Amino acid sequence: MKKLLALAALALPLLGGCAGTTVKRVDTAAVIDLSGRWNDTDARLTAQEMVADCLSKPWLAQAEPDSASMEAPTVIVGTIRNNTSEHIDTGVITNALQAELINSGKVRFVAGKNERGEIREERLDQDTNASEATRKAQGQELGADYMLTGSISSVEDKEGGKAVVLYQVDMKLVNMKTNQIAWVGQKRIKKFIERSSTTW
Repeated sequence: MKKLLALAALALPLLGGCAGTTVKRVDTAAVIDLSGRWNDTDARLTAQEMVADCLSKPWLAQAEPDSASMEAPTVIVGTIRNNTSEHIDTGVITNALQAELINSGKVRFVAGKNERGEIREERLDQDTNASEATRKAQGQELGADYMLTGSISSVEDKEGGKAVVLYQVDMKLVNMKTNQIAWVGQKRIKKFIERSSTTW
């Protein structure tokens, strides 16, 4: 009897520990807001809407094609600044913008600053270790015609357990040769958050 009671006493904490966590897989496109803060859905929708708007404007038809190949203009995504008080991984929206631009088929796209460094190191390594027939020469990179940059800002109004948060994403497309701003876009997301607790 004592052994049985001792085993039961040992098992209870284990059973209690297992009861507190539930995990369920959900569709990656599902809209789930837990905290009301900026999330993956906001990044995805922003990228989709802003790229669609950008590529529908006159600059694209007016852009001069590459003089050598007569191909579409080349775009690169620059810095997306986080001007909010939240921790926002701007890499998520940068990657979403890249995917939308590439998959549109309307522009060509070149690697960003961080990626280029790694690629250049690989070419230097090829200079030493790859066969002459397969090594890639330095100085053959495709230069971008336009750079897309932007920022995320927020305004918050709260009282008690309620808050309204406005996120504003501003973006611009700049001609690399002339510094002319070819396109400006803005996306706003407004959220009403209500919590049972009055602490934020």
